Amino acid sequence: MPTPWLVVPAAGCGRRMGADRPKQYLTLGGQTVLAHTLSRLHAAFPEARLCLCLDAEDDHFDPAWVPFSDWRRVDGGAERVDSVVNALEAIVAEGADDQALVLVHDVARPCVDASDLARLFAVVRDDPVGGLLAAPVADTMKRDDAAGRVAHTEERAGLWHALTPQGFRLGVLRRALARAHAEGVAVTDEASAVEALGLSPRLVPGRRDNLKITHPEDLALAGQILAAQASGAVPTGHEECR
Repeated sequence: MPTPWLVVPAAGCGRRMGADRPKQYLTLGGQTVLAHTLSRLHAAFPEARLCLCLDAEDDHFDPAWVPFSDWRRVDGGAERVDSVVNALEAIVAEGADDQALVLVHDVARPCVDASDLARLFAVVRDDPVGGLLAAPVADTMKRDDAAGRVAHTEERAGLWHALTPQGFRLGVLRRALARAHAEGVAVTDEASAVEALGLSPRLVPGRRDNLKITHPEDLALAGQILAAQASGAVPTGHEECR
């Protein structure tokens, strides 16, 4: 079984949180968001090699929050995609070949579940393209008219929320991100860059509680999710209420 490389971009400043520090350093139950996220990844992949992307002038980070024995700090870039590119180059510099498996996970997703991580890994380790955790859209989706009114309702069948981690071979991901940069394509996640190569990543169903902390109210919700997960109150399936 291949040992994956983990890339965790954590160089953002989290302006939308309106906090006095980047969101990865806000606390949940006495631990930082970053510490929670790394702990979840380590529990699933204790032997993995980690590239943690941090701002070069970051003065909040404490290495004690990193549970991995094999990890390195990589300078983050201006945008998330730039941090990922820097991490991929660091992986290449350590001798990894194009077939190395890379999983990229948002630092602001501390609630990712171990069963989802195992399921994703089981799929992408043998898939020629790679894939991502994702959840089918459950809400009615509206398209706006750019003036604050509904233009029409989107058909939600076949729509998915993209989550992380997203896992691809090192060579595929480097090629995808390089082409996106050369062609001026906006990269919202790794899968979108791989799609631009004409490839179709696998959708791996994931739990809806894999929340990304973006807005102030998300922090409290993440705390509730972590508490519910710890108590076993959150179901492990993907059932919908009827």
